[in-house]
Amino acid sequence: MAVQKQLGVDQPDYGVLLDDMAVPDGGEVRPGRLIQPKAEAEVAFVLGRDLTDEHITVADMIRAVEFALPAIEIVDSRIVDWRISIVDTIADNASSALYVLGSSPRKLDAFDVSGCEMTFEADGQKVSSGAGHACLGSPISAALWLARTMARMGRPLKAGDTILSGALGPMVRVEWGRRMEAHIAGLGSVRVLFAAETNS
Repeated sequence: MAVQKQLGVDQPDYGVLLDDMAVPDGGEVRPGRLIQPKAEAEVAFVLGRDLTDEHITVADMIRAVEFALPAIEIVDSRIVDWRISIVDTIADNASSALYVLGSSPRKLDAFDVSGCEMTFEADGQKVSSGAGHACLGSPISAALWLARTMARMGRPLKAGDTILSGALGPMVRVEWGRRMEAHIAGLGSVRVLFAAETNS
């Protein structure tokens, strides 16, 4: 919801995570790979069972989650100055470019999914903050919306799929040459280095 307000859109959207979009925890992203990137901290869920019914409940969603991870989504846009509408972001794969997953999985009962506090830092300086309830009331609610939507579209979520549930706070502009780290209370941290730009 924080990012919806930033972008002036009034509904959630979704895209697809591809293998070549994954960056390892602590990995490096080089400038030539992106246009006008921003980053946001999220809770990621990895599913342990299929979700084929569009009428699933919150309980079904919770049972389906194998584990959670802290995540950074790196978003990008081909639209100048991010002057986008909901149609633009859907057409651009939800503006998703890359993503980073933490490396220490947690079961849902190991942390407060809705109340978890998030701090996002660049070189140790806080640049964004938020909490689980900023994501449609709870990251689980956001994942439930996605699961129902995908089932209704005939492309249901399957065991092994990874869900980025949505931003826990405002997204921030990427500054090259800085290391960004997201910490989510009870869930752990995830980090990525944005390599410095060169003149060559």
